[in-house]
Amino acid sequence: MERKSPRRLRSSTVILGGMGALAAALTSCGSEPDKRCVDPDSYDIRGYRIVDSSACNSSSGSTTGKKKRGGGTGTKQRVDGDWYYDADVDGRWADYGTFSKSQAADRGGFGCSGSGGG
Repeated sequence: MERKSPRRLRSSTVILGGMGALAAALTSCGSEPDKRCVDPDSYDIRGYRIVDSSACNSSSGSTTGKKKRGGGTGTKQRVDGDWYYDADVDGRWADYGTFSKSQAADRGGFGCSGSGGG
């Protein structure tokens, strides 16, 4: 039986693999933390209800499917959303995150020094 020599990787494969690892290390440290727009008044056992990002992007909030109390048919309640960072998301609910962007950024990632960034 003939013995085969070990398979050699092409230099392009090694270079591309190394560049991918370097890119992952660099982007995880300086990137924005993951964020979701949530209704801060909606907390229950599942967490905070995720709402449309327009509720966080404008001061007027967005409309939801909830009707106003005592309102007529078809009226909708305005939601004032807040950004919720680094949360565990399950469907339309987010939990175990923070409303503080700086706290989320300080958690760091692969390749980050412990000091965090802005």
